[in-house]
Amino acid sequence: MPERSEGEVEHSRAVRAMFGGIARRYDLLNHLLSANTDKRWRRKVRIRLESVLADSGALVLDVACGTGDLAIELQRGSDARIIGTDFCRPMLDIAKSKEPGIPFVEGDALSLSYPDSTFDAVSIAFGLRNLANVEAGLCEMRRVLKPGARLVILEFSSPVLPGFRGLFRIYFNKVLPRVGGFVSGERGAYEYLPDSVSKFPDQKGLSTMMEATGFTEVEFTNLTGGIAAIHTGIRG
Repeated sequence: MPERSEGEVEHSRAVRAMFGGIARRYDLLNHLLSANTDKRWRRKVRIRLESVLADSGALVLDVACGTGDLAIELQRGSDARIIGTDFCRPMLDIAKSKEPGIPFVEGDALSLSYPDSTFDAVSIAFGLRNLANVEAGLCEMRRVLKPGARLVILEFSSPVLPGFRGLFRIYFNKVLPRVGGFVSGERGAYEYLPDSVSKFPDQKGLSTMMEATGFTEVEFTNLTGGIAAIHTGIRG
């Protein structure tokens, strides 16, 4: 893997520290600020991977797993083996306390500690935009996928309904940082959220980026008017 720039190293360090600081309140605020919509979005990811999850011989990696919500959702009713990985130890500690049966492994999404062509599916939820180098992260996830295996990305995106878009931006940029900061005591983390989303590619932009990093059959589905989207791609 190419050597990281000083800016990328500093970005990773800052993101790790930020999530470590909000780990204890992370789940509460996710569910509160989304009115539990985030749970429904994760269920949709599981549905996308149903055929893989039904295979007792399959191995699935959830990257940037945080406190483990998606990995736990994928395990529900699954015959496959699920592994979660994240570079923030406090988040992983919470994940392990919620579901000791899933291996939660400390690791960096930009340098995954697995051989090429290891996994039958890879997922990442609300973590891709936090990577210091999104393209490098996509390449690394592609590397550990078996040929023909699927990547599923759940990420905030660009609302597609004009009236709704304006209301959502007011909530996302004004209300969310205040509530998140009050509950967590870390307002900076909840100011970072809308800022990171505003700088992240929209639905078509991410699709183009996936194709440029070697994924085929790239598709996306908008969720809740485009607040978030599920992107899928196949390792060619």
